[in-house]
Amino acid sequence: MTSTPLPRTFLGWFPYLFTHTLFPGSPDPDRRVRPISLLVILLLPAAILYPTLGFHLLEPDEGRYAQIPKEMLERGEWVVPTLQGEPYLDKPPLMYWLIALSYRVFGVSPESARLVPAVCVHLTILAVYLLGRRSIGERAAFWAAVLLSVAPGFACVARLLVLDGLLVLCVTLSVVCGFEAVRTGRFKPSWWVGAAAASGLGFLTKGPISEVLLFVPLWAFGFLASGGREAPESTHPSTTGSPGLGGLTPPARRNGVRWFHYALFFAVVAGVNVPWYAAMYLREPEFLKHFFWEHNVLRFLQPFDHLQPVWYYVPILLAGLLPGTLLLAAYGWKLLAGGPDDAERRSSAGGFWLLAGGWCVFFFSCSGSKLPTYILPAYPFLCLALGEFVARSRWNTAASTRLAVGAMACLVLFVHHVGVPWYAKERSPFGRPDLVGRFVTDPDTTVVCFPRNCDSLAFYTGRSDFAPVPTKETNQLMVACHHRPRTVILFTHSDSLAGFRNTLPPSLEIVEAVSLKRKYGGSALDKLFGSTPWGLCDVAVVVPKGRPGAAGDPGASAKRGD
Repeated sequence: MTSTPLPRTFLGWFPYLFTHTLFPGSPDPDRRVRPISLLVILLLPAAILYPTLGFHLLEPDEGRYAQIPKEMLERGEWVVPTLQGEPYLDKPPLMYWLIALSYRVFGVSPESARLVPAVCVHLTILAVYLLGRRSIGERAAFWAAVLLSVAPGFACVARLLVLDGLLVLCVTLSVVCGFEAVRTGRFKPSWWVGAAAASGLGFLTKGPISEVLLFVPLWAFGFLASGGREAPESTHPSTTGSPGLGGLTPPARRNGVRWFHYALFFAVVAGVNVPWYAAMYLREPEFLKHFFWEHNVLRFLQPFDHLQPVWYYVPILLAGLLPGTLLLAAYGWKLLAGGPDDAERRSSAGGFWLLAGGWCVFFFSCSGSKLPTYILPAYPFLCLALGEFVARSRWNTAASTRLAVGAMACLVLFVHHVGVPWYAKERSPFGRPDLVGRFVTDPDTTVVCFPRNCDSLAFYTGRSDFAPVPTKETNQLMVACHHRPRTVILFTHSDSLAGFRNTLPPSLEIVEAVSLKRKYGGSALDKLFGSTPWGLCDVAVVVPKGRPGAAGDPGASAKRGD
């Protein structure tokens, strides 16, 4: 092998270290799809994902994302999403459309709603195997898919009724296709268009995050890989160096990506998104500012909710990636202290997947607004990097690897079949329908959520008119209660009922109040499982004092709330 001269500039050391020290090897050339591997990737995730999708909806996200498509289907309204009859402007509609279609085919139920994210998770795992093998080989892609299937932070969270399961599928397909388009140094337009289509669908799911997660690692890889030897199938479009980079080939020229390719990419993204965004703007002009500025830019730079420290995702990722976390530690050790033989087993493609996963973690850690689901796009890429490490090391045949994967699969199956259904019932506002059902099933009785929505209760009772009233509108709520014979108020914060009592005027009275608080017999258990369901703490019936017939209203003879 011809020796490569040492870099002459500081920037030149980064590509040199990437291609000659960290990832100097070539990928496994065996890319054949093995039937037994494909069968495992079909059956293992299916056993984990599909059997128990009907557990109680969890507040607030699952209730919201079950209710919006239900209203969309009932109203025949496919442009403007609504929640409790009011326009919901926080997110684009792709997930709602898919769930509404599932409702139409399988009926309205939690199972039908959760089927969409569960299928998205399964497709993501299949994409990791079927498409990932092109860059790192079949055996490595198989291990990546298996590790992803049993990772509790991915398998248990991404199948919940949230947008992130669909977003992960779109981001994974976008990055995998984008990498395939430029990986060999010869630009492949069909893969590029595929990346753009997947990215466009990600944009229609949750905004421009899919483009951010795609282009940064592609550009970084183009720069870092420009200082090393090419894979055997690669051809360089140019061999001339760029001044100021120590003789390195410019990334855009190395990958064959030109400005018109970016124009094509964003034209495809626009083609997927502009029809709905334009229609939405014509119907709800404030949507663009609300969504792009407040829920994307401000939420990242000046967060108004979900505030967490910069290290927030470290423990989440370490626990959620098990048993891959143990392998990640071994991988990191070999990366930093391994010998030349270890280095030759690491390809630049594996380096790209580590780079893509690391970028996801870094980006979301920099955001001021954090939730555990935001980090989900990092899992497929980190598993692809780990898959190559496992397949090309002693871990490939080690009994401990299979034992760890099997143990985690059993644990995830237990959690899905036993733990999650029990926990969801305990934390669901409708977990005890005998307590709350009689208050909210009558469509002629006004039901108010104070101060936040309780959408899962509306979903289970077949209603879409639970009006949310924020704390600042308490006075307006009390005025409205004077004009109704009976108002049911769902108090969604633990101290909301007490505060409401203190401000109740003499002309109104609470004729019945029911608390959903319960005790598990210890403060630790109360803290772990919660003293009330998620999203509902108390229910009260408010009537105008002295109104004729008020005492005869349903439930008025029960215990008084005075």
